[in-house]
Amino acid sequence: MLFSPARCLIILLLLNSTDAGWILRKIKERVRNLQLQEAKQQLQTISSRQPLQHVKEGRIHQQLDHFNRQDVSTFPQRFYVNEAHWQRPDGPVFLFIGGEGPIFEFDVLAGHHVDMAEEHGALLLALEHRFYGDSINPDGLKTENLADLSSQQALTDLAVFHQYISQSFNLSHRNTWISFGGSYSGALSAWFRGKFPNLVYGAVASSAPVRAELDFSAYSNIVGLSLMNEAVGGSEKCLAGVQEAFAAVEALMGGNTSQVAEDFGCCQIPKDLDDQIELMQNLADIIMGTVQYNEEGVLMSISELCGVMTNKSEVYEEEMEAYNRLVKLAQIYHSTSEEPCLDVSHEKTVKDLMDTSLHSGRRRAARQWTYQTCTEFGFYQTCEDATCPFSGMVTLRSQTELCPMVFGISQHSLPGRIAFTNTYYGGDKPHTHRVLYVNGGVDPWKDLSVVQDRSTEDGEEAQIVFIKDTAHCADMMSRRVTDRRSLKKAREEIERHVSSWLKMATQQKMV
Repeated sequence: MLFSPARCLIILLLLNSTDAGWILRKIKERVRNLQLQEAKQQLQTISSRQPLQHVKEGRIHQQLDHFNRQDVSTFPQRFYVNEAHWQRPDGPVFLFIGGEGPIFEFDVLAGHHVDMAEEHGALLLALEHRFYGDSINPDGLKTENLADLSSQQALTDLAVFHQYISQSFNLSHRNTWISFGGSYSGALSAWFRGKFPNLVYGAVASSAPVRAELDFSAYSNIVGLSLMNEAVGGSEKCLAGVQEAFAAVEALMGGNTSQVAEDFGCCQIPKDLDDQIELMQNLADIIMGTVQYNEEGVLMSISELCGVMTNKSEVYEEEMEAYNRLVKLAQIYHSTSEEPCLDVSHEKTVKDLMDTSLHSGRRRAARQWTYQTCTEFGFYQTCEDATCPFSGMVTLRSQTELCPMVFGISQHSLPGRIAFTNTYYGGDKPHTHRVLYVNGGVDPWKDLSVVQDRSTEDGEEAQIVFIKDTAHCADMMSRRVTDRRSLKKAREEIERHVSSWLKMATQQKMV
């Protein structure tokens, strides 16, 4: 096997980037960094049963195109293995599926799935998604080569990896596989169980957007509802303040873009429409990121954001107060970031997306993920709906124009591509059984997942865990003292499902 000893934990980590704005991606990086720090602290206090040397890094040479027998080209796909908890030879296998970003040793060392692996004596695996992280050929990011980047190819990678690991560790039918993933990789976890039920016995799909959606206007609408949610510190007044602030920015930008640029610390004066849209998207990202990762210890919480937007002040005139509160939020973001200014250049955004150098592909994943939104998923967080709390300048057209500009993919072809994805996987009535869908009530992505009022295509009730007052992928972290009671109970429910699957699998094998 192509194993090498695991290196020390890497400082910069990227979380899934299932979103359009640059600031939201950067907030995700901070979330992932925070998770790393917590993992490090756990590893320092844990007994010698789980030292870092138990983790091994490997490479498997996957076919670039699994569906073309004539093409024998391959790429190196990275994976991690942790045998620290495994009860040989019949212990279960817990597979952590990588999404639109790199995987790290962290993914087999910490997290709720690792806690459960210790309890059940499971072999821990993590497989990196093709075309992300280090799993890219030198010329892999060129547009003509991105044709091999798709969820269908990624699922087949998982199937081949299953066979590879089974042979490498002499696994048999007695080793029960359970898959785990969050956000896009949560959808992959569900789809892997759906498309290859003979390989994986059960799947946990956290915050999984299993329904592709071209115009994902519901994202912004749910952000607005979360800002009103009193259970997490929101209020109607908070939402109204956000709406007023964005209206005020639009109004001022109509006659004084220099003032707006100065107030929000922009790197450039947003003189043309594209740059103004870029600014509006970035400002919305600060609030979107706050809601999506509420109470994860990054930037601020919904309660803190609403405190800024509603706390009375006599410093400003009433009509300017909401605007200045949004300026304050931007200042809070800047004070916690390493960016000297807010980049609102649309030209730079396009240039970055057209960068095909491998170094940039490893560092970030915006080009690859944008390609997948153009070819499979959409997920464009627009603001044309009247209930959107942000700027109506962020339209479907403004977001999808990147598809032809960067990849030569026609905007007119997008609806058909999205429809194919939903036909292939089943949308929010997926062709799945024994999949646990976990969602948070504050998470905007819940609208594209399977929640309480939905059932699977065959009419069977879907297995659901719904956490009314938590956000995106919160259940995937290891237990923390500060966790809400609802989150603690949700993890217990997830544990019960996984335990019951393993017991059921054992009983079936004894027959």
